[in-house]
Amino acid sequence: MATYILLTKLSPDESKKVHNRAKLGHVWLEEVKAKCPEVNFVSHYALLGRYDFMDIYEAPNEKVAAKVSMISLANGAYTSESITAIPYKEFTELLSEL
Repeated sequence: MATYILLTKLSPDESKKVHNRAKLGHVWLEEVKAKCPEVNFVSHYALLGRYDFMDIYEAPNEKVAAKVSMISLANGAYTSESITAIPYKEFTELLSEL
């Protein structure tokens, strides 16, 4: 399975709902698990910067990764993007083939 990093920025309205954040996050996670059971979450982070959250997960392909992003958008995210991540050792092995 490929590794992806989901970067999420909440909409201004959702950002104001800080007291509901844990509940809304749980609802989002349960929806992803129900609609994308093949996804394996590695870790979740809250960020203080350009994005509000970062989730690292494994998915079988880019279509499933896109679905995870779309579920985020449907649940109040202003932006949501999934980026392919390559383990550093595999990246340097690719470089050695050049």
